[in-house]
Amino acid sequence: MWYSLARSALFRLDPEVAHDLALKSLAALGPGASLFGTGTSRAETRHMMGLEFANPVGVAAGLDKNGEYLDALAALGFGFLEIGTVTPRPQPGNPRPRMFRLVEHQAIINRLGFNNDGVERLVANVARSRYRGVLGINIGKNFDTPIERAADDYVACLEAVYASASYVTVNVSSPNTANLRDLQSPALLGELLSAIMAKREALASRHGSRKPIALKIAPDLDEAGIEAVARLALEHRIEALIATNTTISREMVAASPLAAEAGGLSGRPLFRRSTDVLAKLAAALGGRVPLIGVGGILSGADARAKIDAGATLVQMYTGFIYRGPSLVAEARRALSS
Repeated sequence: MWYSLARSALFRLDPEVAHDLALKSLAALGPGASLFGTGTSRAETRHMMGLEFANPVGVAAGLDKNGEYLDALAALGFGFLEIGTVTPRPQPGNPRPRMFRLVEHQAIINRLGFNNDGVERLVANVARSRYRGVLGINIGKNFDTPIERAADDYVACLEAVYASASYVTVNVSSPNTANLRDLQSPALLGELLSAIMAKREALASRHGSRKPIALKIAPDLDEAGIEAVARLALEHRIEALIATNTTISREMVAASPLAAEAGGLSGRPLFRRSTDVLAKLAAALGGRVPLIGVGGILSGADARAKIDAGATLVQMYTGFIYRGPSLVAEARRALSS
């Protein structure tokens, strides 16, 4: 009830303004935010990538780009948090307006463009937080870094966040940075993963700890693209795949007056497409690389469907915007049975 009232007020505001206000309000609650979460039982624990997750329901990257709200989000009952996408240098992202609600579809279109305060600020924010659970940090390239130099940005971010992260996610699938998705082509992805994994080995020797690397992919890959990602994940010994990011397709929302807005579509219309990609990845990998399912989760049944399609863990973002903390508890219940 309380969230439906809050959402009614927030949805009268610009989506990006409402997003920032909601997170600031959660942070202002301090320890009181834990009233919206629930305690964790050992039965909910999951093991993946050599890590122990308090429960299988996590926050997807994008909700907290700069790692400013870790304590507030953890209090809502999530089993793990992923922050970012972060780039080596701060950047403002694309011009506003750049975020649009399709309320009738329980969806969002965004073309934010990796707006963030830069990797140094994110690392400082993480150091100030009290959160000690599993933390993923999602990394990308600056918009003005040429695609042929993209590996430089990813390697720089990996080095900067390595000591702070439980795992690091390589984001090559956002549609809102020009040419970024070209990095999913087999040749470019192979080169990028070679550079990242070589850097990870050097950092593991330096820090005495080998941090897992995850790769986040788009839902718009064809079957050949999915097979290529699976092959490269095995070849480069990636520890996890995250399926999926937002979609550039509009076939599910073609009747919406906002359908022509550029950017990635998330929420309910993404569910079937992202789950289909997840299932195809699971079939191609045969259990050799674990999967995190994300995209269109708006109920406990949706979370269960991701697990049934082959995921070990799930993440949410847009569904959380529409449903609030009750969705976290509902998904946890659905996955505990």
